[in-house]
Amino acid sequence: MNNRLKNKIIIITGGNGLLGKAIVSRLISEGAFCINFEINHETNIDLSNVYCDITDTASIDSALELVLKKYEKIDGLVNNAYPRTKDWGNKFEDIAIDSWKQNVDWQLNSYFYLTQKVALQMAGQETGSIINMTSIYGVVGADFTVYEGTTMTMPAAYSAIKGALINFTRYVASYYGPKQVRVNAVSPGGIFDNQNETFVNNYCKKVPMRRLGTPDDIAPAVAFLLSDDSRYITGQNLIVDGGWTAI
Repeated sequence: MNNRLKNKIIIITGGNGLLGKAIVSRLISEGAFCINFEINHETNIDLSNVYCDITDTASIDSALELVLKKYEKIDGLVNNAYPRTKDWGNKFEDIAIDSWKQNVDWQLNSYFYLTQKVALQMAGQETGSIINMTSIYGVVGADFTVYEGTTMTMPAAYSAIKGALINFTRYVASYYGPKQVRVNAVSPGGIFDNQNETFVNNYCKKVPMRRLGTPDDIAPAVAFLLSDDSRYITGQNLIVDGGWTAI
């Protein structure tokens, strides 16, 4: 593995999750010092793990203060955490408006706040890279045929939030481009996570590469966009989907 992220201080939210673990591992393997903002652990001495509830602005402020006091810079941010309500996944006609509002607040609004605070720091440094983890379903409509024969569905708020984040990415990239702060999105296709066998078969029949993705398929794209290899790339949505959106 190369060392293209050597000495970079990179924050990732939700680094204990399925994609988060693979991203953290990849960034470390390329030389980065990774700071995992997570609600499911306590803060440790070197700040490789920092307690942070991204749905709470005070928690974000406190976590960022710790990082800047110790390391005095932030080279990268990966907005990856995925907080959601217990009724996440209800069919469209069964979604309560309060649930919809809560998910938009927890996911979209928390990404905004953390991005706002980190981008301001990066603008002062005149360098930095921000990645928003989005989805193919922020780009195209859901194909509900892949859920036939299962109880699964695609949550409506997911599409709305991910689509909003993709255009938010473009906005911040345009706004902070003069300060040499780069902002991009990574949109994974379906990721294998021991889902219902019928769903897996349905999905694999449609996607051109005939398989679901893995976390290790996604992590290299994130590392690339955080590295200086992508130094002239900003405002883009890198789709990693085995060809799903090509057809």
